[in-house]
Amino acid sequence: MNTTSSDASDGTGSAVSHDMLANAIRALSMDAVEKAKSGHPGMPMGMADVATVLFSEFLNFDPKAPNWPDRDRFILSAGHGSMLIYSLLHLTGYEDVTLDEIKNFRQLGSKTPGHPEYGHTAGVETTTGPLGQGLANGVGMALAERMNNARFGDDLVDHYTYVIAGDGCLMEGISHEAASMAGHLKLGKLVVLFDDNGISIDGSTDLSVSDDQLMRFEAYGWHVSQVDGHDAEAVSAAIEAARSDDRPSLVACRTKIGFGAPTKEGKSSSHGAPLGTDEIAGARENLGWSAAPFEIPADVLKAWRAIGADRAEAHIAWTQRYDTAEAETRKAFDAALSGKLPAGAEAAIKELIAKHGEEKPKLATRVASQKTLEVLQPAIPALVGGSADLTGSNNTKVGGQDAVSAGSYGGHYIYYGVREHAMAAAMNGMALHGGLIPYGGTFLVFTDYCRPSIRLSALMGLRVIYVMTHDSIGLGEDGPTHQPVEHVAALRAIPNLNVFRPADAIETAECWLAALQDENRPSILALTRQGLPTVRSGDTSENLSAKGGYVLSDASGDRKVTILATGSEIEIALEAQKTLEADGVTTAVISMPSMERFKAQDADYRKAVLGSGTLMVAVEAGIQQCWDGLIGFDGIFVGMNSFGASAPAGDLYKHFGITSDAVVSEVKKRLG
Repeated sequence: MNTTSSDASDGTGSAVSHDMLANAIRALSMDAVEKAKSGHPGMPMGMADVATVLFSEFLNFDPKAPNWPDRDRFILSAGHGSMLIYSLLHLTGYEDVTLDEIKNFRQLGSKTPGHPEYGHTAGVETTTGPLGQGLANGVGMALAERMNNARFGDDLVDHYTYVIAGDGCLMEGISHEAASMAGHLKLGKLVVLFDDNGISIDGSTDLSVSDDQLMRFEAYGWHVSQVDGHDAEAVSAAIEAARSDDRPSLVACRTKIGFGAPTKEGKSSSHGAPLGTDEIAGARENLGWSAAPFEIPADVLKAWRAIGADRAEAHIAWTQRYDTAEAETRKAFDAALSGKLPAGAEAAIKELIAKHGEEKPKLATRVASQKTLEVLQPAIPALVGGSADLTGSNNTKVGGQDAVSAGSYGGHYIYYGVREHAMAAAMNGMALHGGLIPYGGTFLVFTDYCRPSIRLSALMGLRVIYVMTHDSIGLGEDGPTHQPVEHVAALRAIPNLNVFRPADAIETAECWLAALQDENRPSILALTRQGLPTVRSGDTSENLSAKGGYVLSDASGDRKVTILATGSEIEIALEAQKTLEADGVTTAVISMPSMERFKAQDADYRKAVLGSGTLMVAVEAGIQQCWDGLIGFDGIFVGMNSFGASAPAGDLYKHFGITSDAVVSEVKKRLG
């Protein structure tokens, strides 16, 4: 076996060859997939050489302190090849990934699920599997690194983001948006190692794609190179060159999927299924690996553990720099990394709410959101905003927010361009990195483009705030292509996601505060284009929107009717209440800015708000689907059951029968 630049000592002075180090990854991957009778052995076997070079020579990590702030980030965007990262974590000494966990690959409750999951396994930086998402997360992490560096300096923040991506990641459309953004912002500390094996599930990639990936990424403004992915010295030289370039880098590593398998090497048959006992036996022979299944020779394991200890020395050096940094810098750094809201943030919002209560402005909730941001931005240094080319429409930028640009990363606002996919995924990466609280805007209808990333925000429990404006047919003349009728219901179906649809300026500020205070859940703010009156009155000291639902206007006596509404339809509900009360029908109006928050309240509170034995009515300019659980199948729904149309907002509400008269008519018809 040839010695290479990534040969390692076993601790006794003897060298363990690169081939043996890489083969340990291959063997564990083959064995774990075979035992599970499920998984993807081909990619880990093909990229074992590249990963060995990366982890042994370049990646700064500490198995004993997986989350130290200035570690390099490693993202396995091709998450189906999860045994690659699990093997590396086990071999380098991460306590979470024991040999028993390797043996329990893909089993219930194991630390080695089918695809890597953030928060589940130490050393896994993000949840991957939906192809291209990890690559886009990496762009967000690399951007966060530069932004934190601009705030706290090289001594505290100076690290790389490495991504292993496959053909599938680069085929997915999100890769275009993310790569274009990275090139524009010159994220030079981002290095993507492309597993250029020419194979996808269907077979050769020639069946479906003929892109020249090097030319493509060069056009984005990236530094590009191509190497034999099984030549350790060439891989090492390519990574070194990538690190020294001030552009993001793509290193195309030409590999053989299922490397070493006698009949399945280079074939799609090694991609997504166990190799089988005979094929594994042949691979062991080809690789010169004589150890039994799940057995790592002592010298190889010692060499890998020595690599883990060696790469952790960067942590020791960083700790020394941290300890000698100025006290104020350390304090600000620690505060940003903690994710906690500064003490003045809540007070600033409450002061704004009190002002709205006195002045009772009529504002579109998108404008009310902007006014909330005006008080939040100076109070929360970590707050970073942006928009997918709709800044003026989303009202996401306020005074004092300088733009982030290539070479100038100290700002607080990002112009994402028309890149909704990449914006949402990059915000996930920023939240994962730490030190920043990201929010970003587009039209609510374009949550269709953001949905995969929103789902991953919720799955990972990330505080990412999506400012989604033009929330209903109320946007008017742009018509049904831009009018979201099913989107709020679809978003409410995602677990662990706050969906807020505030009714006025007060509720908007309350929803912002609730979103910021929820550190383990993303939030949607669905905001109007049209102006809405202030509907809240009286004491505004308690954040009622944080409860999800509350009695906005009670009945004059024992309730006969309970009207529930959100957002712009609260005004309709209140008008209907006035008419019904005048006719002797005692009616209460419930504002329901967040169904998720309301359902999380205790039963007594929910019962007190909803009442019992009344006719239940829901009013929302969207589809009915999510309301049945609150109003029952005998309740009345006044809303949409079709797509919208192009017309002024007022005409549309009349055309589709979402009016106070329609509510009154339906109630009287039901009550007889």
